[in-house]
Amino acid sequence: MYKLIAIDIDDTLINDQKEVTPATQQALEAAVAKGVVVTLATGRAYASAHKIARQTGLNVPIITYQGALVKNLLDEKVLYERYVPLVAARRLYEFCLERNLHLQTYIDDKLYTREDNQKIKDYTALNNTEYFVEPVFSKVIEQPTPKLLIIDEPEVLDELIPELRELLGSEVHITKSKPHFLEIMHHEGTKGHALAFLANHFGCDLSETIAIGDSWNDHEMLECAGLGIAMGNAIPDLKKLADYITTSNNEDGVKHAIDKFVLNV
Repeated sequence: MYKLIAIDIDDTLINDQKEVTPATQQALEAAVAKGVVVTLATGRAYASAHKIARQTGLNVPIITYQGALVKNLLDEKVLYERYVPLVAARRLYEFCLERNLHLQTYIDDKLYTREDNQKIKDYTALNNTEYFVEPVFSKVIEQPTPKLLIIDEPEVLDELIPELRELLGSEVHITKSKPHFLEIMHHEGTKGHALAFLANHFGCDLSETIAIGDSWNDHEMLECAGLGIAMGNAIPDLKKLADYITTSNNEDGVKHAIDKFVLNV
């Protein structure tokens, strides 16, 4: 029997209208009523993720910033936190400055950008996030952050990945959450690390966990979960490593997965 389910938010739990449908909501509630821990695992900031978690009635710790922060919903106690190493953050900042790349970061759950441009406007429009412009970005870089993010064309980011891996070293984790978003965290700031932490926290084995996602930043948790489920709209590489492929986020894919593997209906 599965005891813990970790669900990605964007393009997984919510449909293209940014909604959790009533059918999916009922499935979540039925799983919780059966004694299963249902949590969210997202690249979003806690401030953004907790709104959706509360809307869906969840009251457990949630995984945010790709796994760099696990925080209780009830008392907002931090259970797991991994900051980007300062040396790596400084190197990344200098690199982006030289290449004129858009870099943004989160400090104390607030989003900061070096300049006000279309990239930050488009990014914040996705989940209605407030942002702050800090022209002297070196001040921001010196502060602890769970995640730094570069926004650019997918092919540009693909070329940057090997360069950044060499520049920043093994202490950081680099992943794409969406084609235009390249995210840099602590090497233990992955959804997989966070899922393993929560499984231990709730006293269950990883074989008793389910992970559901759609993007490459979900692959660590799908690989470490007892059952890794890719959405019907997931990227092909994620589908290849998944144990099961459900329907899309616009076809209540999360509900179908819960019905099949948790509620047995």
